[in-house]
Amino acid sequence: MTLVRRLLDQAARTPGAVALVAGDGAELTYGELRRQVLAVRHGLLSEGLAPGDGVLFSVRPSPESLVLALGVVAAGGVVVFADPGAGPEMFTARLRLARPRWSAAESVLYAGSRLRPVRAYARRRGLLLPNLAGLQIPGEGPMRHVHVGRRLPGVPRGALPFARLVRGDAPEPERDTGPDAPAAVIFTSGTTANPRAVVHTQGSLAAALELFRSRLPLGPGDVVHTDQLMLGLPTLIAGARWSMPPLFCAPADFARLMRGRGATHTFCVPVHLAEILDAAPELPPAVRYVLLGAAPAPAPILRRAVAAAPSAEVLSVYAMTEILPVAIASAEEKLAHAGSGSGDLLGAPLPGVGTRLAEDGELLLSGPNLCRGYLGADPVSELPTGDLARMDDGRIVLMGRKKDMLIRGKFNLYPGLYEPSIAALPDVAEAAIVGVPDPRTGDEEVVLAVVGPPHLEAGLRRTLPDVIDHDALPDRIVVLDELPRSGRTRKLDRDRLRALVVQGGVTR
Repeated sequence: MTLVRRLLDQAARTPGAVALVAGDGAELTYGELRRQVLAVRHGLLSEGLAPGDGVLFSVRPSPESLVLALGVVAAGGVVVFADPGAGPEMFTARLRLARPRWSAAESVLYAGSRLRPVRAYARRRGLLLPNLAGLQIPGEGPMRHVHVGRRLPGVPRGALPFARLVRGDAPEPERDTGPDAPAAVIFTSGTTANPRAVVHTQGSLAAALELFRSRLPLGPGDVVHTDQLMLGLPTLIAGARWSMPPLFCAPADFARLMRGRGATHTFCVPVHLAEILDAAPELPPAVRYVLLGAAPAPAPILRRAVAAAPSAEVLSVYAMTEILPVAIASAEEKLAHAGSGSGDLLGAPLPGVGTRLAEDGELLLSGPNLCRGYLGADPVSELPTGDLARMDDGRIVLMGRKKDMLIRGKFNLYPGLYEPSIAALPDVAEAAIVGVPDPRTGDEEVVLAVVGPPHLEAGLRRTLPDVIDHDALPDRIVVLDELPRSGRTRKLDRDRLRALVVQGGVTR
């Protein structure tokens, strides 16, 4: 069954139950969610959306964005996540590859990308917005547009109001799109000359959601508090309630809403959870599962999560945009392994996920949740992850990233092999290893950056020889207030950290 069909069938079984609580507290029942998705589907088809049409999607997480994305996929369209804030050159390169025929955006974004005063204001804040209203289909003319929110100056003439689509007729589909039909295009990396995008089908996304449910019990009565679509969707398919925090939700408000809405599950990026625990050291007693993902979970954050929710199971999710999820490990398992000095335990592969190690130790993955491939390239049946790993009694242990390898004489140093063990030491909140090339020798100065108290360097000099290999000992240790991060997932930015180290002046 496809992703959309699973959701529609669940909604039909429990039409009166609350499916979603919005950031402002407004509730949407399963019956109304189903009707709105079918209404958007019917409206888009009536307006000429054809199977396989790409829809450039620029709507922030909200009930409206959920309904619109599901309606697009139900109609046979493909949701294209290309991020207008990536900069004009990158945005243009991504559109050239994806070739969407439609654009769906918030009215304020259309206004901000077209009106000179608003564009100037956005530019002063470092945001260079493309002219969404002027987008063209190569060789055909202007794109079709859907706007979310009231019409503002700058919204293209003829743009379809989302509010009108959801109020329209909502007939039952005569047939569903097949599981092999593309459903989402997600740009992940690449350059303006060679952008890279992952293509997921309805079948691969449905398989991913089932894998989440195989490890994470969900059902009617559960309340999942998150802004992450890939946990919100399995919530809805299971008949549970999705509690969606408001945009730009402060950590204290996130915790307050968890308590007020009776959350039983939550999903956070590790750095975000640390901020939440700074504001609310104890999570509500109703919470049974705390999921961490999108970035490695350092041992100190795992310990804090366990202490903040002693009756809950704290889980760390290993996933990639191309294949999600892959493995889920408990905090207890990860912490028990962290002191071994032998990498980061990711857990056993979830049912149906295939693992294989290449000759150089790179982890290769396959399974029903694997994407179809990269846009414009041949389909893939196995994914080279770029992660170096080993298998330990059927469990995946991450040893490091191939691209992060540092060269010291004849020794190849993989930061990911040692960072978890260092972060597990007393007083160390976070740890990261970067290399600074030495143009004279071709080797790299190995720099360990840690977050902790000012006296930490001296203690680490004494402790590290008993924790990590002698050849991996750092040439220099710097103590920071925080590690530089980027993006919504607050991923460690090694390039910025390297630049800080090169510039000097980072030690307290």
